[in-house]
Amino acid sequence: MAAPILRRVRELLKRVDLARVPQRHRHKKKWATTEPKFPASRLALQNFDMTYSVQFGDLWPSIRVSLLSEQKYGALVNNFAAWDHVSARLEQLNARDFVNEAISHWQLESEGGHSATPSPACSPNLRCFTFARGDVSCFPPARLGSLGLMDYYLMDAASLLPVLALGLQPGDTVLDLCAAPGGKTLALLQTGCCCNLAANDLSTSRTGRLQKVLHNYVPQDIRERIQVRVTSLDGRKWGELEGDTYDRVLVDVPCTTDRHSLHEEENNIFQRSRKKERQMLPMLQVQLLSAGLLATKPGGHVVYSTCSLSHLQNEYVVQGAIELLANQYSIEVQVEDLSHFQKLFMNTFCFFPSCQVGELVIPNLMANFGPTYFCRMRRLT
Repeated sequence: MAAPILRRVRELLKRVDLARVPQRHRHKKKWATTEPKFPASRLALQNFDMTYSVQFGDLWPSIRVSLLSEQKYGALVNNFAAWDHVSARLEQLNARDFVNEAISHWQLESEGGHSATPSPACSPNLRCFTFARGDVSCFPPARLGSLGLMDYYLMDAASLLPVLALGLQPGDTVLDLCAAPGGKTLALLQTGCCCNLAANDLSTSRTGRLQKVLHNYVPQDIRERIQVRVTSLDGRKWGELEGDTYDRVLVDVPCTTDRHSLHEEENNIFQRSRKKERQMLPMLQVQLLSAGLLATKPGGHVVYSTCSLSHLQNEYVVQGAIELLANQYSIEVQVEDLSHFQKLFMNTFCFFPSCQVGELVIPNLMANFGPTYFCRMRRLT
């Protein structure tokens, strides 16, 4: 009985002439105005729940709630301002310089015979203050100091680790391949080691922000002496433009910016219109890292970094770029061990214990920095 009834209903529907229905009785859904949009941040969370619950297992619920909670920041002291007064003011807030505190503790352990490992090869002269674990205090906004420069730069303190891992030495020529918005470029300059710095980013609007950071934090004569060069070129071509040129290269690639993607709709890579771009990210990242390695002198160092938890954008990209250079250019690249960073900065950050290569800071409610992935490589040939 059911089949004949369904056929009769279909025939009746075919005979209905919508054109004869008076305009006032017609109903058309106005999808653009009345239907709620599915926000990109919600799509991002769905994606992370599917992929990261598999990648991190029992750790994912803790990482998830931390990503959705308020982020902690660090205050990178501007060495070109009155840094001693700035440091004293930050200490009065009960903040601590996590970099120098960690290195001093390491040196004391080495002198006391408790550690056989030599002092880690970190980039020097960096001062970054954070509040202690569990302390959710916020830093006041940075302000102009007596020298006409901003006194400190607020950033995710974990973002400083790739710069520390680069291990700059005085007189280094340095390339920051994906430099905007400028926090890591500023940190590179704070080391006092760069004799020449190229800061590149494909986006001209983002390099505009980078230029503003440099103007607000670095004296003009310093920028001219160091020969800071800001460009907006395709970073994938840097190996062809300036091969075998730099002592140190930082490749902080575009990624899914996991925390941003959960909190901001603007410029969110999980927008439906950017699906293809998102899917192509690992390929772009391999190309950028390969270009950075080609731009490095034999014997030079490269640090690859992201603000994503995804091993597809982290370890797999490192391994892919190393294979590409070996197969296409007969260039040998060696990953260097950074496991001492876990011990060095364990009082400030929470590290994922099981990276295949490199190190990953994972968000934790007691230390809500990151995510930040970083891996140091040495170009051997």
